[in-house]
Amino acid sequence: MKIFWVDIRPWDKDLATTAIESGADALVVDRAEDLRELARTTAIAPGGDLVPGEDVFEVAIVDKESEEEAVRLSRKGYVIVSTGDWTVIPLENLVAASDRIIAAVTSRAEAEIALTVLERGVAGILLKTRDPAVIREVASLVSASGGSTALIPFTVTGIRPVGMGDRVCVDTCSLLADGQGMLVGNTSSAFLLVHPETLENPYVAPRPFRVNAGAVHAYIMLPGGKTAYLADLKVGDHVAVAERGGRTTDAVVGRVKIERRPLLLVEAESGDARVGLILQNAETIRLVAEDGGAISVVDLKEGDRILGSATEGGRHFGIAVKETILEK
Repeated sequence: MKIFWVDIRPWDKDLATTAIESGADALVVDRAEDLRELARTTAIAPGGDLVPGEDVFEVAIVDKESEEEAVRLSRKGYVIVSTGDWTVIPLENLVAASDRIIAAVTSRAEAEIALTVLERGVAGILLKTRDPAVIREVASLVSASGGSTALIPFTVTGIRPVGMGDRVCVDTCSLLADGQGMLVGNTSSAFLLVHPETLENPYVAPRPFRVNAGAVHAYIMLPGGKTAYLADLKVGDHVAVAERGGRTTDAVVGRVKIERRPLLLVEAESGDARVGLILQNAETIRLVAEDGGAISVVDLKEGDRILGSATEGGRHFGIAVKETILEK
């Protein structure tokens, strides 16, 4: 999930409103009070939520020494860098060295370069413009550059009821689409793509904001490659939403419903990768087939191919770690 900041100096209420409505994560302002009177949004200002010189630093990249200074300061907080005429090479060097680099840009074209250097791009951008249209353009670009994950087809090897248990519905603040889903798994080494409740059904109305994701113990993929237990999700958290091609965006959790229901275990494999997921045993719970279509767990059979993701196992508080861990 890329960071999107907008510089509103000098203060302009209309410009600030456009930035907030476009989804800016924070605004750089001269006085935090101006922003607080307008909305509850992160202010980067003296006395603000993030303080220049303490949490956020600004560095003009003009030579190797200034590059090294930016990397050093990034150990303390985010670093806003301006690069002048030489843009790509300095940003590549900085992105390779730190994941706290914010590129100062003035246009969509500059933002696109910053978000794609070395493929993964900078951590975020600070947009400096007085044009509301440019704010909206760049906001859309940042939103679309959420990230990606490698999805692979798994072949189903087993489906069996396992009895009663607690399952979790994740209701988001977004309307999800056919072919999208959340990556969920019994272990942290492999996940299946669970489809949202977008499809018409004679008995239950669609709930396109919802993914009936699995049992309480399961891992769910979050933005940035982190994970969380389904049982630990709460209102305001962000979860990763993936689509068939692997592009990921993030969605805000609006509600979590945990209810006791009959469950079944789905097992599948892809080469050496093995995946298992316990889901509610009901017609409306669907996985994503290899062709991007939705397939109900009650129709699933051995040999079917469904999409998922294989990762490096082993997590400590949701972050991948290199240590000896056996999950089964």
